[in-house]
Amino acid sequence: MSASGSFDTILAEERRSALRGAGLLAAIIAVCVIALGVTGFFDLQRFIESGPAISQLADEMIPPDFGRWQSWLRPLFDTLAMSIAGTALAVVFSLPLALLAAPNTSPHPVVCFAVRTLLAFLRSVPEIILGVLFVAAVGFGALPGVLALALHSVGMVGKFYAEAIEHVDPKPLEAARAAGATPLQVIAHAVLPQVLPQLTDVTIYRWEYHFRASAVLGIVGAGGIGFELIAALRLLNYDQVSAILLSILACVVAVDSIGASLRRSLK
Repeated sequence: MSASGSFDTILAEERRSALRGAGLLAAIIAVCVIALGVTGFFDLQRFIESGPAISQLADEMIPPDFGRWQSWLRPLFDTLAMSIAGTALAVVFSLPLALLAAPNTSPHPVVCFAVRTLLAFLRSVPEIILGVLFVAAVGFGALPGVLALALHSVGMVGKFYAEAIEHVDPKPLEAARAAGATPLQVIAHAVLPQVLPQLTDVTIYRWEYHFRASAVLGIVGAGGIGFELIAALRLLNYDQVSAILLSILACVVAVDSIGASLRRSLK
């Protein structure tokens, strides 16, 4: 084949690839537009009619009322404690499950499939539903929130851990096995050193997410600042609602900053 013929072939393949990419992008945009239409996003009349209600709500929320700020300190601390405890439990259970779910460390394909199915089930149940169930099981307070966060996050964190383990360089594993290392030694000396930075990143990101999720779980009675938020909403104290939301925002910014600092220090 001549040089010009080879160039034409490459150019034609590039055109076909570009057309496929454009077609895929157009399909994705079409699906998004259809979804927006189905959910009523393009109903302009509805937005116009909601204007007075939004204006009245804004008037009632501004200025924020921080008169009860001292009573929010303990719930904010509980929310922070829930996020840390939920993350710790999630890591403890996610790591062994991830090792069983990764094909290169799982003892058998059946075990790998079963554990992956379990992780998919756990992350398919929202924290708010788990919070309701655990409140019914163990009562009100921070404990059901911690259990809900941990159980849901095992499904998500375990998935990310397993994917990181699955993509490790296989050569150290083969060398360790060839040297007669046990499965636990292979994991400790050939797998974990490769994936520890990714696992750390996932853990810190999950902790940041857990703080925001903890605030929501308080709405169903799982303790924390969310309990104060739903109480203010029920009493129609929207000025206190805005103050609580601003308090949560400040804490979220602080938690995100701490997480970013931890990531930088661990690199």
